[in-house]
Amino acid sequence: MILRRVTGLFPLWALLGALAAYAAPGVFAPAAPAILPLLGLVMFGMGMTLTPADFGAVLRRPGQVGLGVGLQYAVMPAAAYGVGTALGLPPALVAGLVLVGSAPGGTASNVICYLGRGDVALSITLTAVSTLLAVLLTPALTWAYVGRTVPVPVVDMLVTIAEVVLLPVALGVAVNTLAGGRLRPLKRALPLVSVAAIVVIIAIVVALNRGSLADLAPALVAAVALHNLIGLGAGYGVARLLGLDIRRARTLAIEVGMQNSGLGVALAAKYLPAAAALPGAVFSVWHNLSGSALAAHWSRRATGGEPGGESG
Repeated sequence: MILRRVTGLFPLWALLGALAAYAAPGVFAPAAPAILPLLGLVMFGMGMTLTPADFGAVLRRPGQVGLGVGLQYAVMPAAAYGVGTALGLPPALVAGLVLVGSAPGGTASNVICYLGRGDVALSITLTAVSTLLAVLLTPALTWAYVGRTVPVPVVDMLVTIAEVVLLPVALGVAVNTLAGGRLRPLKRALPLVSVAAIVVIIAIVVALNRGSLADLAPALVAAVALHNLIGLGAGYGVARLLGLDIRRARTLAIEVGMQNSGLGVALAAKYLPAAAALPGAVFSVWHNLSGSALAAHWSRRATGGEPGGESG
């Protein structure tokens, strides 16, 4: 219970970490080489929540999974490019926003889906499938949208995603499948470890970009908030237009709107101009705040299978 409460305050810890790094950048900036290993640790923790059956769930409802993943990779990169360009962000920030938009579903989305009374099994499946597809789609989509203005090393990025996403997730799934029952105490602690790792990643990025952050903050926050809102609205709206029930619509809203911003930060920090990592850092805080608020709102409203079921 205590661990759940601590991890549930992730947006607060992320904000405090960012403020600490802004006040004392010299403490966090030297830890920049730790970004990718920390992300690998987060992805291993995600893998420890999955089993091969979660991937097999795709076969049982391919239409819903295809819709969710299709919306995520079609809407979010395009929305990121459109919002960033419309608000006149510098090319590096547009590239960073597109990279976040091209990332797979965020690991926190499954928790938000549970709190918002969505379809948790569908959420887990969508996160798992989008993460596998990210190996190819994240670098390819980033290059397609911003490769003309910012150099995007597609092949190097693909290899890095395989190393810090695919392999740790696969290892986590294997460990969970073979010894998950004996590792319950470890599994309970992993969400806290993941939260701590992401907070440290955010702090490092803020420290590295402290000089430019003050001038960029208002426009960047507006871009991130609008991008997130478009994803949430598109996921929910399209699902309802296509006849999906309230629970599935909520699930698609969360999965489309919440990205693996840690991956966006790590890739941007390694392969793009320094400022390109800022959208992912801001997104890490914002989408958890908006997702938590949405989950709190939905938790008080019935879904399609409950009394008052069409309340949304």
